[in-house]
Amino acid sequence: MNDFATHNDARVRRAFEKARAAHAGQLDKGGVDYINHPLTVAHSVGNDVSAIIVALLHDVAEDTAKTLDELRAEIPLTEDELDALKLLTHDDDTPYLEYVARIKANKLAAKVKAADLKHNADLSRLQHPQRKDLERVEKYRRALKILEETT
Repeated sequence: MNDFATHNDARVRRAFEKARAAHAGQLDKGGVDYINHPLTVAHSVGNDVSAIIVALLHDVAEDTAKTLDELRAEIPLTEDELDALKLLTHDDDTPYLEYVARIKANKLAAKVKAADLKHNADLSRLQHPQRKDLERVEKYRRALKILEETT
């Protein structure tokens, strides 16, 4: 699944390496290496290089010490990619569904967030889902519905 390490686009390869390094040692709720989540999301967004890059990096600024400015300099990111990543980085002061509604206005961010939500809502990733997991999945389903509503 790490075919992004050998992708024909240098920025995709660099985004993969930065995401892998940033998430090193992190595990998801199922106890699996966290990098598998952004890899799955990246595989779900098609062949658009910008979507792949944003998918690979979508949790880096939110869940690691790496900043968007650092990523921008190291990859480098386009303005569209940076804007999408800014939108995808959830600030705890913003209610979750309001955060999702803001994402909807940006096609690149919305595409990645939809793939992210679908993967996060997959309870088969957990051996013994608990009530809190079911509640989280319901929140993700509501968020996905917001993204899929036409304006």
